[in-house]
Amino acid sequence: MVSIQHQFPPLAGEDSADIRNWLAALSEVFAPAEIELIRNACEFAAPLYHGKAVVTGTPLLQHALGSASILIGLNMDHETIAATALHAVPELLEGWNEVLTERFGRNVTAMVDGISRMEQIRQFSEMRSAGKDKEAQAQQIESLRKMLLAMVEDIRVVLIKLAERTQTLRTLSGATPEQQKLVAQETHSIFAPLANRLGVWQIKWELEDLSMRYLEPALYKKIAKLLDERRVDRERYIADVLEQLRQSLAQSGIKADVTGRPKHIYSIINKMKRKQLDFDQLYDVRAVRILVDDIEQCYAALSIVHELWTPIQKEFDDYIARPKPNGYRSLHTAVTGPRELSVEVQIRTQQMHHDSELGVAAHWRYKENKKTESGVDEKIAWLRQILAWKAELADSGELQEQFRNELLQDRVYVLTPQGKVIDLPKGATPVDFAYVLHTDLGHRTRGAKVDGSIVPLNYKLQTGQRVEILTTKVGAPSRDWLSPQLGFLKSARARAKVRHWFSTQNLDVSIAEGRAILDRELHRLGVTDLNQEKLAQRLRFNKLDELLAAIGRDEVKQNRIATAAQQEAPTKVVVPKPAPQKTAVPRTSSSGVLIEGVGNLTVRMAKCCNPEPPDRIVGYTTRLGITLHREDCSFMQRVPQDRRDRLLEATWAAKKV
Repeated sequence: MVSIQHQFPPLAGEDSADIRNWLAALSEVFAPAEIELIRNACEFAAPLYHGKAVVTGTPLLQHALGSASILIGLNMDHETIAATALHAVPELLEGWNEVLTERFGRNVTAMVDGISRMEQIRQFSEMRSAGKDKEAQAQQIESLRKMLLAMVEDIRVVLIKLAERTQTLRTLSGATPEQQKLVAQETHSIFAPLANRLGVWQIKWELEDLSMRYLEPALYKKIAKLLDERRVDRERYIADVLEQLRQSLAQSGIKADVTGRPKHIYSIINKMKRKQLDFDQLYDVRAVRILVDDIEQCYAALSIVHELWTPIQKEFDDYIARPKPNGYRSLHTAVTGPRELSVEVQIRTQQMHHDSELGVAAHWRYKENKKTESGVDEKIAWLRQILAWKAELADSGELQEQFRNELLQDRVYVLTPQGKVIDLPKGATPVDFAYVLHTDLGHRTRGAKVDGSIVPLNYKLQTGQRVEILTTKVGAPSRDWLSPQLGFLKSARARAKVRHWFSTQNLDVSIAEGRAILDRELHRLGVTDLNQEKLAQRLRFNKLDELLAAIGRDEVKQNRIATAAQQEAPTKVVVPKPAPQKTAVPRTSSSGVLIEGVGNLTVRMAKCCNPEPPDRIVGYTTRLGITLHREDCSFMQRVPQDRRDRLLEATWAAKKV
C-alpha cells in the first residue's frame, strides 16, 4: 500500500491517452467545472492503478472508466462519476480518507468509503453453499442483501457497486472458469435482485443475462443461437408490425414512438422454466413498445392494438391501474398478429419509460443552476426505494412478520467469523448476538471482539461489523444482564433466555417449597385428595413438577390455585372466610429486631452480608421466615420489581437498661 508521502510517478502514456480520450466524450454531458473534478479524480487514481488488474485481467483504470461510463448512461451526477474513478483507492493508499476529503470534498470521499465497506463485507461474506440446505442459503443471501443496503447512507454507493459489477461481467471471459462461476452466482443471487428492487432496469437485464451466460452456458448458447438464427425473419416481421401500428396510431391522431423491444435471454429462459414451455411456445419473443404522452393515450393505443389484432386471453396486465410494488407502470398485452404469430405489446408514457429504464437513478441527476436543500433529495430517493423494496418483499412472502413495520435503519446486520449474516434489532449487543447463535453460547459468554478488538459486553453493534464471542467452558449468565439500565440486552428473546436460566436454578428446592405450599393450600380448601396432575393441567402446566416449581418461585399465586381447585372439584372445595384484617404494628422479634407488622416469624441473618448493629437493615420475606440484609447488600439491589412487596422495614431494637 502506498503511503501519503509517496510521490506519484507521471501517468504512463497509455493511461494518459485513455483518460484524455474518455474525458473528451463528456463535454456534452457535464459542465466544465464538473469535468475538471472528474479529470482530477482520474489523474489522481491512474498512478495508483498502473500495472494493476481486476479478476478478469482488465487493467484497473480501464475497469474504473468502464464502470463510470455505465453510470453516465444512467444520467448520474459528476460526484458519482468521480467516486467511481476513485473506488479502488482505499486498497492502495494509506491515509486515503484525509487525502480524498481535502482534494475532492466530503461527498465524494463518503461514497468511496461506502464502496470500500460494501466490498469488504462482500469479500468477507462470500457465499458458502457447501453443507447448507436451500432455505438456509436463501436466508443468508437475503440477509446479505439487506445488510448491503443498510450499511450505506447514500444510495449512489449501491448504484456504483452495480455498475462496477456490470463492467466486471462484460469482461468476465478473461477470468478462470472457477472465478466466472463464483462471480456469476454472486451476481445472480445478490446484485441482480438489488438492481431489480432499485428499479435500475438497464443494469438488471444485463446482470441477469451475463450471469446466466456462465451459470448455464449450454442453455444460454442454445437460446442465443435460436434468437440469432431467426433474427433476420423476426426483424422483418417486427418491421411490418411497427409500420401497421404507426399508420393506425397516426390516423387516430395519437403521437407515439413505436419500436421493437429487445428480448433478454434470461427472461426467455426464466419463462420457459416457469411455464414449462418450449421456445416456440413463447408469446413475447416478438415484442414491440409504444410510448405516448399521457395515460389517456395509453388506453387509446391499447384499443387500437386490439382492433388490429386478436388479443390472447390471460395475457393482459394493467400495471398502470395497479403498479408493481417497485413502482413499475405499463400496459402489457399479447396479440395474434400477422401470419398468426404472437406478438407482445407494451404501452406506456414517456415518463413511465424513463422511470422504468433508470429507476432510482433517474432522480439523481442534479439540475444545473438550481440549489436544493442539502440531503433532501437523498432522503426522498432512499425512502422511496426502501418502501418499494419492503412492499415487494411482503407481497412475495419473503419478510418475517416482525419486519413488516420496521424500516431497514431499525436493524443492524453483523457477521460471524464464518461470514454468516446475523439480523439484530438496533442497539443490540454482543450478548444478544451470542444468544441468537446458540442459547448455551449466550450463557457462557464472557467477552467479545468486534473487528478484532476487545469491546465491553454492552457495546452497541453497528451494521457490517464482524463479531467474535469469547466464552468459558462452563458458565452462567449474570443477573446484571437483566438490568435495563446497564444495557447488556436489547432483544426480548435473549432476555427471556436469561430469565429462563435463572428460573430453572435450584429446581429441587423450588419443587419442595411448591409442594409444601400446595399441600397447605389444598388442606385449607378441604380437598387433600384432589388429583394434583389434573390440577397442573388445568393451570396449563404439562407436568406436576412444573407447577410445583412455579409455585415455589412464587409465579403462581394462591388465589389461582383456589380457583383451579374449585373448577376441578366444585362440590368439595370449602373456601374459608378470610380472617379480619388487623392493623399492622411494629413488633419486636425474639432476635431483638423491630420489624413492621411481624409477630413470631423466624428471623435469621443473611449470610451474604452478615448484618450487625448498627448497620441499616431491611427484612425480606421468604417461605421460611424473615431474612435480614444490610440495606446496601448486593442481593437487595437485585430484587426484581415484582418481588419488592416482600421487603419489610426493620430496625435494631433498643436494648433495655
